Amino acid sequence: MTAPIRDASLWRQGQDKIDWAARFMPVTRGIAGQLRESGSVRGLRIGLVLVLEPKTATLALELAAAGADVSVMCGASNTHDDTAAALQHAGIAVFARSDASAADDRAFALGLLDRRPDILVDDGSSVTRLAHTDRPAVFETLRGATEETTSGLRPLRVMERQGALRIPVLAVNDARCKTLFDNRHGTGQSTLLTMLDLLATPLDRAHVVVAGFGPVGRGVAQHARALGARVTIAEVDPVRALEAVFAGYDVDALESAAGSADLLISATGIAHTVDVEHLLALPEGAAVAVSGGVAQEIAIDAALAAGATRQSIGHALESFTLPNGRSIVVLDDGGCINCTAGEGNPIEIMDLSFGVQVAAVDLLAREAGSLAPAVHLLPPEVDDRVARAKLDALGLRIDAPSSAQRDFLGSWTSTGRRAAPQRDGARS
Repeated sequence: MTAPIRDASLWRQGQDKIDWAARFMPVTRGIAGQLRESGSVRGLRIGLVLVLEPKTATLALELAAAGADVSVMCGASNTHDDTAAALQHAGIAVFARSDASAADDRAFALGLLDRRPDILVDDGSSVTRLAHTDRPAVFETLRGATEETTSGLRPLRVMERQGALRIPVLAVNDARCKTLFDNRHGTGQSTLLTMLDLLATPLDRAHVVVAGFGPVGRGVAQHARALGARVTIAEVDPVRALEAVFAGYDVDALESAAGSADLLISATGIAHTVDVEHLLALPEGAAVAVSGGVAQEIAIDAALAAGATRQSIGHALESFTLPNGRSIVVLDDGGCINCTAGEGNPIEIMDLSFGVQVAAVDLLAREAGSLAPAVHLLPPEVDDRVARAKLDALGLRIDAPSSAQRDFLGSWTSTGRRAAPQRDGARS
């Protein structure tokens, strides 16, 4: 197997970045501190499969400080080599390098599983699924997993329906403190700012087409509109399409909308969302990218098979000449642009997501034995715990329900209706 990291000498550069990120992650550090005090993860082996950059490194180091034996794996396109070096220097087992081949990435994932983790923190469920197909012995020790993404939960729920899922999985992605902030505000901001940095172009008066109006699509659309773009939403879900209409966006079928797009962004997490016919519909010079996402969300392989040619024109930019003679720009090979070509989501946003992850790991450490092999929503107490920690860190106060409000909410006989007033002269 290829050496698990690329350049150990980068550790100091990576550590400086981690120190900076940690300063702005009070929620993650605070909840991890509670784990240190309780000892809930002491001695447990925890495998992290997340985008490897300074915010993730903070999570890994905090779990290690709480007594866990932590290992980290990441695919090449999402790996920051200086962060990997810093974690290895700190004594964490790392399987990640930015120049790894697909075969290396697979070997790294298997290497992490061969460490027999008790808990797996996954992104995209790739390693959770690999354990089921290639390392079934890991289930002798694996108590459960957490899943960070919408695209990762989708196949796990299929596995659950088919009776193939062998462990409990906590749906971190579906926690309110994750999806309301990370998916929408964080990914929307980081996607648009990364794309504008690569393209070096303003968005005012541009036509931006967003495929998908889930939390990520909403965030991308919101930030594009704030930067002056005219935004059109393409959806297959009629309710979400109608929601986009009421939010003030144009709505159209993707192939039709693509015909006048300056920028087409896929935000569905579903392969072949932007298929060959959509690429062919784009005007000369249009750019296309993926926010979040999965492999082949832009059908690049199918386009090449249909006769398209590609040429690098700059960092993370390729010109594709299509069979119809038009040229378009594809950003970073259709990868998760905010992570593969940018710095990921804002630190303060990821602090919420990783606060949820730490709380989920704590829950698995304490209660995995009582959970069935299924995808489980996190209890509301986890969101409350994370949100209150964030509010405290911001120095903000909120109200508590009064006793009268609690009585009302706890009663099924209360109508909440105001009694009709007695009028002068009315008979009693």
